[in-house]
Amino acid sequence: MTIRKSFLAITAFAILFSAGAQAQWVMVARAVSGRIQQMSNKSSNGAGYDVATVVLMANADKVYETALSSLKANHPEVTINSTDAKKREIKFSKGPQIASLQATPLGDKLTQLVVASNLTGMQPDATSVVVEGVMRVCKQMNVVCTQENQ
Repeated sequence: MTIRKSFLAITAFAILFSAGAQAQWVMVARAVSGRIQQMSNKSSNGAGYDVATVVLMANADKVYETALSSLKANHPEVTINSTDAKKREIKFSKGPQIASLQATPLGDKLTQLVVASNLTGMQPDATSVVVEGVMRVCKQMNVVCTQENQ
């Protein structure tokens, strides 16, 4: 009988602890929502990579569909090389520049959007193409996004 009570107490504690941990995760995600983080590396010949991420208070499927629609409708210079609705991933290119976008669900209405691209040495050192892409998706999703200070 005491083993059974101990098992029930441990089970109840585990359930309460996991619910509390999940609630903390959601609070953290909401606190960073809309903050665009960027990471890039460029060699002396101009080749390298550029990555931007942002957490959005939106459904991942909706983010994926919005990004795909935007690329198809508003960017005739972009070639969509492949799409994977199950992974919510889009691979596309513009001349020698290749890029990928992925919307990963962190909850029902919480998504991490990642956009990554190569640097070919031909791009100007102006605003990052991946950051511009993330900002476009944010605008179309009616989500306020800001770039974190470098």
